[in-house]
Amino acid sequence: MPISLADWQGVPPPSTTLLEGRFIRLEKLDPARHGDQLFQVLQGPGADPKLWDYLPYGPFPVRDAFDAWLNNHAVASDPYFFSVIDRASGQVQGILSLMSIVPAHGRIEIGHVTFGAPMQRSPKSTEAVYLLAREAFALGYRRLEWKCNNANARSRYAAERLGFRFEGVFRQHMVVKGQSRDTTWYSILDSEWPAIAAGFEQWLSEDNQSGSGQVKSLAQCRG
Repeated sequence: MPISLADWQGVPPPSTTLLEGRFIRLEKLDPARHGDQLFQVLQGPGADPKLWDYLPYGPFPVRDAFDAWLNNHAVASDPYFFSVIDRASGQVQGILSLMSIVPAHGRIEIGHVTFGAPMQRSPKSTEAVYLLAREAFALGYRRLEWKCNNANARSRYAAERLGFRFEGVFRQHMVVKGQSRDTTWYSILDSEWPAIAAGFEQWLSEDNQSGSGQVKSLAQCRG
């Protein structure tokens, strides 16, 4: 029998400005404090050359264009952006957001995931997603989404490794940078979150996390 939602009142939009983790902390995006390091890690020498391939913006070889993009994100409430700060070094190493926020229906998405090379394939990237997912479900959201270009194998792999369930592909969903985009949809439901959260927490608590190298699926922790 379906669960009755007769008393459902909706949930609040995200408003937190700081989320603390073991490897990183998430701070509400502040271009004045975060902009220089974000430009360096996302666009400077040593930046991932494939970082912008599937994002609807970038790259930003000109700093003024990057600053305008960052400032627009900082003042928005949807998407609601965070900078990722490495706890060991204090360096800003990436950004991501909560977005497509629908409090009336308890639906929210993690998106605009833009991690510099020092975060990729590391516990820091896993923990950033975990902190936002934990916050979303703590606020009472019923559904957490992850969407990406179907051609973006790295994002699809990340979603599956992080416990999101594949739901399908929206064909010819968007036109992005002059190309037709098929969009792959994933989700985690509130009923699924406790088991997935336990996998995150076990994985992140392991003493052998070094911040680099191959990372295993969270399902391996839960199973």
